[in-house]
Amino acid sequence: MSKQGAFDLASGVGGKLGKDQVLSAVDKYEKYHGYYGGEEEERKNNYTDMVNKYYDLCTSFYEYGWGESFHFAPRWKGESLQESIKRHEHFLALQLGLKPGQKVLDVGCGIGGPLREIARFSSTSVTGLNNNEYQISRGQVLNRKIGLDSTCNFVKGDFMKMPFPDNSFDAVYAIEATCHAPDPVGCYKEIYRVLKPGQCFAVYEWCMTDSYNPNDAEQKRVKEEIELGNGLPEIRSTQQCLEAAKKAGFEVVWDKDLAEDSPVSWYLPLDTSHFSLSSFRLTAVGRLFTRNLVSALEYVGLAPKGSQRVQAFLEKAAEGLVGGAKKGIFTPMYFFLVRKPISDSQ
Repeated sequence: MSKQGAFDLASGVGGKLGKDQVLSAVDKYEKYHGYYGGEEEERKNNYTDMVNKYYDLCTSFYEYGWGESFHFAPRWKGESLQESIKRHEHFLALQLGLKPGQKVLDVGCGIGGPLREIARFSSTSVTGLNNNEYQISRGQVLNRKIGLDSTCNFVKGDFMKMPFPDNSFDAVYAIEATCHAPDPVGCYKEIYRVLKPGQCFAVYEWCMTDSYNPNDAEQKRVKEEIELGNGLPEIRSTQQCLEAAKKAGFEVVWDKDLAEDSPVSWYLPLDTSHFSLSSFRLTAVGRLFTRNLVSALEYVGLAPKGSQRVQAFLEKAAEGLVGGAKKGIFTPMYFFLVRKPISDSQ
């Protein structure tokens, strides 16, 4: 890893938090999950604080290991991780039928990797909604770097109460983001409200599949690992998500768990039994290197105290994701495309 990469990782841990605030943020975040067995209701009631702390603590780790787009993707043989991620974003844009000049909303946009890719692919103007100041500031820097700051922007706001007028957008999408919502119906209702009648919302959701058995202790442990390591109040089932969209008023166009048809397992970059130079930082060797690096950076004071604990729960999350996938009980890419009825002019 380059010196610049080490510096970016160390300086980014904590986001907008002061260096002396990181350890207390880690304590509070882990408390939400009871490390393990925290109260789900408490996580839902305090989801804004919990999710903000999560992304303040984890964004630099994500960007270091994953790049600018923090999501998984179905993958073809011979295709790199980054190629599959871009294709996954293009697929979503095509499903929405995006046209040049349209106004599009990215709900829970992270640092804007998908936003930039979709905007360039479709010649649209994309607004990224995010409640985390650090991710917004990072996204603005990256937008300026490639000259998209005049057509694409970021807005700080809660997706449970969006700061936009009714019928504002020609299309809305969310990529592995609305899983952070405490109530999917309330979140989808807000998306419904800001979307123009006759237009579509497309989403990739993190879900438990029909194979999940909540009475199985091992499966429940895997679910809790994923929730802890990814800032989630709870992981809902595919059917719960689709029903929530219907309750919000949407008409279902189509839905499918896209992980089922992935020729190369979507979780392969996180599987410790797999090695790849193209995603080295995510492999067992790469993660060991990162673990030792973070430990050294924290020891000499370049990374704030608590950084190693962030690395640890992210590793635990990776184990949960791989375990959930291999058991067939979890998917990060349940896709559905839904439409706001054209008759609803509000």
